[in-house]
Amino acid sequence: MRFSLSPEQGAFAAALDDLLTASDVPGAHRAWAGGDTAPGIALWERLAKLGVTALAIGPEHGGLGGSPLDLAVAFERLGYHAVPGPWVETVALAPVLLRTTADERLLPEIADGAARVTFALPPTAPYALDCDVTTHAYLVDSVDRVDRVDRVADRALLRGRPGEALRSVDPARRLHVLTGGAPIAGLSGGTVRAGLDRAALAAAAILVGAGERLLAESVQYVGARRQFGRAIGEYQAVKHALADVRVGLDFARPLLHGAALELAADTTGGAGAGVATAADSATAAREVSAAKVLASTAALRAARTALQVHGAIGYTLECDLSIWVLGVRALVGAWGTPADHRARVLRSLMAQTGA
Repeated sequence: MRFSLSPEQGAFAAALDDLLTASDVPGAHRAWAGGDTAPGIALWERLAKLGVTALAIGPEHGGLGGSPLDLAVAFERLGYHAVPGPWVETVALAPVLLRTTADERLLPEIADGAARVTFALPPTAPYALDCDVTTHAYLVDSVDRVDRVDRVADRALLRGRPGEALRSVDPARRLHVLTGGAPIAGLSGGTVRAGLDRAALAAAAILVGAGERLLAESVQYVGARRQFGRAIGEYQAVKHALADVRVGLDFARPLLHGAALELAADTTGGAGAGVATAADSATAAREVSAAKVLASTAALRAARTALQVHGAIGYTLECDLSIWVLGVRALVGAWGTPADHRARVLRSLMAQTGA
């Protein structure tokens, strides 16, 4: 299995980096957290022109028909730059959940960046993100309550009515309770599972990108910060701590790419999918869970190490480091906790071996 990106994917990642580096993304992130969403929406529109919002939507709806690996490439760059907004819900999840419903008509608007969508899918994702800036909100409610990460019940797709706003550990992730409105369609358990897998893959990619940014910020800081006449990066303990972060991220990324390639063969995955067997789908789901676990572990290690090497300044909200530290802490539990995904990997392996 190849884990190297194609020249086109590398060029796409570079184009995203160029745009986001030239933008004041930390400023937009802080404004978003404070309720001023205008800079973040302007950034959304610029990224839409590069095709980010069209990646997972088929050409018949004005999209690019990209693969899950294309999604992973884009979301890693979004995580590296801490771009705020309901990107997972709109770009990764909506094309899967809406494509068999009457609201499939929204897909062209999503593709060109005009529509922003959010979802609540209890119990895995009980709260909707950024309802105040989305054009459509949906509650995916259980028809029955037999729910696990790997065996999802049939659901009803309802229009969501935003209710109480909740505080998140990351101020830029504004969470809302949704109550169900008019029903739109029924969703099969397979469709919901496919959507959850796409969302978990995107979240894992964001975590890998955030971990890379935390490592980059840490390396830069330890090269400039001096104690006892030496840069603190010259001390072996600091070198080893940062090397452990590097190793963790280098182990997480191949799993992320491998999960994306497995999803590409899953017929329930949407644009670009091939012909898959039940075993293929089970393998893809297991690989997504493994990627989410390892990405979470690597990003948390990067965050802890960044705080340690930065010292007291790293604990302040005024330091940009806090943007990624808080983002990682919040995203680790989103779209399935590490415990949920570890349990799914275990169940899949036990089923495969007949244990």
